[in-house]
Amino acid sequence: MYIIIVGAGDIGTPLIDIATRSGNEVVVIERDAQRADAIAGEHDCLVLNADATSKETLSDAGAGRADAIISTTDQDATNVMICLLAAEFDIPAITSVVHNPEHMNLFRQIDVNTIENPQQLIAGHLYRAVARPAIVDYMRIGDQAEVFEITVTEDAPVAGKTLTEAGKEGILSDDVLIVAIEREDNNKPITPRGQTRIKANDLLTVYSATGANPELTDIFGHYEDRTT
Repeated sequence: MYIIIVGAGDIGTPLIDIATRSGNEVVVIERDAQRADAIAGEHDCLVLNADATSKETLSDAGAGRADAIISTTDQDATNVMICLLAAEFDIPAITSVVHNPEHMNLFRQIDVNTIENPQQLIAGHLYRAVARPAIVDYMRIGDQAEVFEITVTEDAPVAGKTLTEAGKEGILSDDVLIVAIEREDNNKPITPRGQTRIKANDLLTVYSATGANPELTDIFGHYEDRTT
């Protein structure tokens, strides 16, 4: 893809690294001359030391043929302006970081794909690591639902049960789904069926409509969540 990335700060810099390493044609717009020089010296991409809120700058960056633009500056007002200008070039995918949650609806009203405040996302993950130590990784869906990874312990109520058995015995409720199983002796994840048997040390990807509460992590043998 031809991607324009605005901003080479804490968010933009790793994004530039990922986008260039993935083989995309990347153009970076950065107002700070020192940051612009650093990116130009480290990455195989075109770097413009300019103001992205200028339509001329976006034109110089090739906005007319871009597949996507991602605005990562630390100011929502700047990101809004950049996205509005990008829309004039009919860029198919326009994405922006949004720092203030109160501004989220504004970005949505102008049809911009949004990424909520990264600092809040990091804070949420750090809190979850303390509050729910059994959870390996997780993603929230809506207000309550979550997808998370968890390892099955030797004494877990679900260990040794098939999914059908776990459902009939009331171990797994209807609002919990085992999406995938990673097992040491399998080269690829297992897509579980009714007769798939859960084993100790399995790494499960789980969907829960009510989130990863202690009652649920108990099922996988992680009682430590009740003590945090």
